[in-house]
Amino acid sequence: MSWLWLSAAFMVTTAGVHSVIGYRRLIVPLLRSETGVLADPLTRRIIRFAWHATAVLMLISAAAVAWPATPDALLAVIGGGWLATGLVNAAYTKGRHIAWPALSGAGIFALIGALT
Repeated sequence: MSWLWLSAAFMVTTAGVHSVIGYRRLIVPLLRSETGVLADPLTRRIIRFAWHATAVLMLISAAAVAWPATPDALLAVIGGGWLATGLVNAAYTKGRHIAWPALSGAGIFALIGALT
């Protein structure tokens, strides 16, 4: 299996888990509170939109990584971004957030694919 396809698979899986499980475990409980800024319906819609827009951007990254003839420089930028996001996530959450290995893995595989 190609490193780039493996990277794309990690990205698609991460997007799915983020969109479904993250929404259920983080966004739904957060939006149950209707106090402060969360009392505003527009704010609530923006939070939902932004959450799922993140997953869409992950899927776009996956498509770019799996797309034939994507320039190596672009693959390196995408891979570096995913790896950096994973490592910062690991440091910031002290390794307690479940996504950091998948984020980092997607980045590492994209970087390997770009460099080989």
